[in-house]
Amino acid sequence: MQQPERLVRQAQQAVAPDDAPAETIDAPGDAEREASRIMHICNACRYCEGFCAVFPAMTRRLEFSAADLRYMANLCHGCGACLHACQYAPPHAFAVNVPRTLARVRLQTYAAHAWPRALGALYARNGLVVALALAAGSALFLLLARALHGSLAAPVAGADFYRVFPHALMVALFTLAFGWALLALGVGVARFWRDIDSGEPGLPAPNLAAVRDAAGAVATLRYLGGGHGQGCNNEDDRFSLARRRWHQALMYGFALCFAATSVATIDHDLLRLEAPYPYLSAPPLLGTAGGVLMLLGGIGLLVLNVRRHALQTDPAQAPMDRGFSGLLIWVAASGLALEAWRAGAAMPALLALHLGGVLALFLTLPYGKFAHAPLRAAALLFWAVERRRP
Repeated sequence: MQQPERLVRQAQQAVAPDDAPAETIDAPGDAEREASRIMHICNACRYCEGFCAVFPAMTRRLEFSAADLRYMANLCHGCGACLHACQYAPPHAFAVNVPRTLARVRLQTYAAHAWPRALGALYARNGLVVALALAAGSALFLLLARALHGSLAAPVAGADFYRVFPHALMVALFTLAFGWALLALGVGVARFWRDIDSGEPGLPAPNLAAVRDAAGAVATLRYLGGGHGQGCNNEDDRFSLARRRWHQALMYGFALCFAATSVATIDHDLLRLEAPYPYLSAPPLLGTAGGVLMLLGGIGLLVLNVRRHALQTDPAQAPMDRGFSGLLIWVAASGLALEAWRAGAAMPALLALHLGGVLALFLTLPYGKFAHAPLRAAALLFWAVERRRP
């Protein structure tokens, strides 16, 4: 009988008139206070304990520091199963909404751990940032193509991309852009790990078993199964594995495109095989397969985001979510078009538009929706370590 009484006391505090309404949470402290309130209620109820990693991690705590809340926010995959199962969800007076509240804490975590810190402000207007980056990247390469090639609508001998943009120029630009993205993401993940590790002192270092467990969760998107294997909720109470499948298509499509670039680099720099490569060689085959998966995954996730139940998301983050999907769709579609018409007169323009999108993607990776991937992987690794401690 102790637990229901505690829950009632927490509910009375939850609807106290001097608390900030959930819809007016803007400051980091507001989001974390709301998350702490909700986690205390969930910790008394525990109905959703088997749904994902958030709730077992929650049950290991009686109080929730800011570091604990950031950790659990990044464990959350936003599948929505807990919202649809919750008897205290809106319009109940307790107003328990785990996906939306943790999404707000998650966004503030991205900004707080961004490197350089000043660029964390880009998250506030990320949809606009992505649009401007795409416009600027496309304009840059269109102007370069006109200056270096002389025309945006003239066939190129041998369908050779390097006749439009010199190999050294492309290597220099994209090495700098991708290197910057890796550095910024790496520093952000290191800061995040130090932050959450300080909230749970005394944990051992990750071992092979923990790494294997976390890698499996990432590779299979284990927690987009809703905890029962039937999937997530999207626009209603029906379960669906669509979010897991579209995420996997996008993730593995991106990996195949990266593999295509890596193989092409080996062919060019080590084996001295000059581009363009035959359609049935490894780089075009990997790139085409990756582009198709990225295109399908990006469109699928964009459609699901638009259709999603309003309570499951933070409305302020819709431009960031949809902007990132749109950018990935641009990169995939322009890459497939470039491969299909690489011998045509439109090749210089298609190449410029594709490279502009790739440059925009690399430059905005650390300051947009993609940040959830490395931080969530770090949170899953931390959970794999924590769950092994008695």
